[in-house]
Amino acid sequence: MKRKEGKAIAAGYRHSVALQMAGTVLATGDNKYGQCNVSDWHDIIAIAAGSAHIGSSHTVGLKRDGTVVATGWNKYGQCEVGDWSGIAAIAAGWRRTVAIKTDGTVLAVGQNNEGQCNVGDWEDIVAASAGDWHTIGLKRDGTAVGVGNNRYGQRNLSDWHDLLGVAAGYLHTIGLKSDGTVIAVGSDKDGQCEVSGWKDLVAIAAGSNHTVGLKSDGSVVAVGRNSQGQCDVNDWHDIVAVSAGYAHTLGLKRDGTVVAGGQNDEGQCNVSEWSGIGLPGN
Repeated sequence: MKRKEGKAIAAGYRHSVALQMAGTVLATGDNKYGQCNVSDWHDIIAIAAGSAHIGSSHTVGLKRDGTVVATGWNKYGQCEVGDWSGIAAIAAGWRRTVAIKTDGTVLAVGQNNEGQCNVGDWEDIVAASAGDWHTIGLKRDGTAVGVGNNRYGQRNLSDWHDLLGVAAGYLHTIGLKSDGTVIAVGSDKDGQCEVSGWKDLVAIAAGSNHTVGLKSDGSVVAVGRNSQGQCDVNDWHDIVAVSAGYAHTLGLKRDGTVVAGGQNDEGQCNVSEWSGIGLPGN
């Protein structure tokens, strides 16, 4: 596969990361394990932040030369990516890191107690998303594959098709279809799978227990757990990208600034002074 456009914003467990058009990276929020120590990163073209329903987090960056850097919690080896090369896209989940190579194959490191890193036989993958205990891959033909925990049916994807994007949460999975609608499977305890009425979507994001959608007009919709206001996005506008963490949501505006809503006990929503955010070269 050719190098894909990456992500310019990423919401982790209790931290937020943003990629500047200069290829440098900003971070705010919980830094207990050094997950915000990205000030010396450069030549980055995509970022990812490990989210989780509980615990700690890490941050991953894809460099222009196809190598990967990572910082933060590394108890399960999820930051041991120093020997990776030829990488086209990255994803980060709880306790693991996933990467798509330029040939469409996939690498994964980190905890594998549920088989969530068993991606060695995947091929023709163009995008991936890592939830807490399951990993989802989007294939070139618009279908999806999954490994890991399936206790709530979050990997019941065999009949999915015509997909443009996928996103994995704590116990649910969502898919963006080519007609702008969204499908979901898995736990719906907080209403995070109630997306059947959505239309005109161009991007999706899955938090631990909430789901976020970006509409073609730059507005944002969200369903699911809203205990911290993470779904209060109805007044957002001019948004070009979204990301969802444990209990907060990020939106990248067309002018390169960032908006945030939800839990802010670690300062993960303190993004009002950020600017120049976007994918390098855009």
